[in-house]
Amino acid sequence: MSATLDQPTVVDHRELYRLPWSLPDNAIAWLEPTAKCNLACLGCYRENDPRGHKTLDQVRSDLEVFKRYRNVDGISIAGGDPLVHPRIVDIVAMVAAEGLKPIINTNGLALTEDLLRELKGAGVAAFTFHIDSKQNRPGWKTSNEIELCELRQHYAQMVASVGGVGCSFNATVYEDTLQYVPDVVQWAQRNIDIVSTVVFIAFRSGVVGGDFEYQVQGRTVDFGAVPYVSEDQTPHELQSTDIVAEIRRRFPDFQPAAYLNGSDQPDTLKWLLTGHLGTRERSYGYVGPRSMELVQTVHHLATGRYLAYTSPRMLGRGRGMLLFSMIDRAVRPIAKRYAADMLRRPWRLREPLRFQSVMIIQPADIYADGHQNMCDGCPDMTVWNGKLVWSCRMEEPERFGDFVQIIPRSREQDGEGVLEVSGSN
Repeated sequence: MSATLDQPTVVDHRELYRLPWSLPDNAIAWLEPTAKCNLACLGCYRENDPRGHKTLDQVRSDLEVFKRYRNVDGISIAGGDPLVHPRIVDIVAMVAAEGLKPIINTNGLALTEDLLRELKGAGVAAFTFHIDSKQNRPGWKTSNEIELCELRQHYAQMVASVGGVGCSFNATVYEDTLQYVPDVVQWAQRNIDIVSTVVFIAFRSGVVGGDFEYQVQGRTVDFGAVPYVSEDQTPHELQSTDIVAEIRRRFPDFQPAAYLNGSDQPDTLKWLLTGHLGTRERSYGYVGPRSMELVQTVHHLATGRYLAYTSPRMLGRGRGMLLFSMIDRAVRPIAKRYAADMLRRPWRLREPLRFQSVMIIQPADIYADGHQNMCDGCPDMTVWNGKLVWSCRMEEPERFGDFVQIIPRSREQDGEGVLEVSGSN
């Protein structure tokens, strides 16, 4: 796929730090204790299954698979919505007992103050709230992304009230909501003391039709039955670089520092990670690839794991990152701005300099020849039948026993009118 919006920003992956995450050695694993959800979001990759709760024994079995195959720092507890699972507190405690960071990915609807306190007591490390304008969310059905910042503020303050728990926000970005991305970035910067990360996920929709066969292990399947597949032939080609370009309209110095590439096209930027240093009043700038490399390398040397989520206390120690200016040229102007500001307003030294992440994700691409470009080193691998699979395509093995191959029935090549029949992906 190629971008169709204006002129995409050129981000040269060779100038960024390629995150070292791989299939067996990664920062995160994706645990799905339930397929049940209390919302029906447009961009969701999972079918809402009211019978979909796993037992604690099944959850424990999934964790054993992660321990066997995957070295991780944190466990994203997702679904469905994990807060509707009746044993979610026990699941969080189970993850924490393994020495891993439990991170709850939720829409927030089922979160109460009592449940929040119980989850903190069980060892929850962070929440990631998915909030966007295509969720058909009760009370917010006509709200745009700017208006939804009021809801984001509610959850950020709610989590901050218990102390010591990280708070992040996801939003799926569509062609008609791309314009609001800088507003969400600006809101997050103003709340850098209670918001750890904001994540923007480019909308993708599989398309059925055209001159393709959809097969699993040689047999034809009904690919259109999968929730993330549509008969609408409108291309959704939003790229991670389009989101970068939109942010730069308001924040010209916005610069990713690290990336994950595509499995089929190595120069596609599937995950872009940006690190921002600032306070509630001012942004001082964005760190470079050397800072990201140093943090990941030191953490792995010290703990044997790549770093996932960081506690709010550690994120408030951004002054220590100014020392990175010795190896990271992107940090040098940040250090100069901060020093000059403190000389003019020394009372601001009482306020911590904080680190905040901005992540941009470009999910699966499907090309004209049927090839599927996944995230190489994907952090969101989950468990199906005792093996690791892509969480964003889990419906395929659950329905068909394996992932779907998209096979062109025929195509002309080189303009010579030669018709070729393809028998494999």
